[in-house]
Amino acid sequence: MKVILESLGSIADATMGELKDRVGAVFHCPVETRPGLSDPAPAYDPQRRQYCSSKLLASLQRADREERVVGVTDVDLYVPRLNYVFGEADVESGRAIISLCRLRQEHYGLPADEALLLERATKEIVHELGHTFGLGHCANSKCIMHFSNSLADTDLKEAGFCSSCRPKIIL
Repeated sequence: MKVILESLGSIADATMGELKDRVGAVFHCPVETRPGLSDPAPAYDPQRRQYCSSKLLASLQRADREERVVGVTDVDLYVPRLNYVFGEADVESGRAIISLCRLRQEHYGLPADEALLLERATKEIVHELGHTFGLGHCANSKCIMHFSNSLADTDLKEAGFCSSCRPKIIL
């Protein structure tokens, strides 16, 4: 298996490089980065002042059977039934998307913390990749597959799969 991290919009090369290394360490597989959609504007909803995650997800390059593609963006994402999402995955296509926007301390009026941002982003990528393997949400609040209703839930989770979820992933 190979994971491809595709930047959507302007994401710093250093951030993408660090996420590449961290995701590779979790899945023990090759991880590549590549540029994707340079302008996410077609997914913008002016009434919500957010970007539709499903539209951006559909813009990602197709994954082949042995690949997973995760889009990384810095815009505020939503799905119609929720106020916002940290990410979204499509099991059928093997594609997922995450946003750094609400993972940033600055979004909440706090000082920037790059280390915390990278930790949160890694967790969200691993979580969405779990969905691309067919995993649902887990009741274990420490498991990466636990649903994050808030950033506090994301911070509480570990960056790996629990003993019940890990065996369900076939790489």
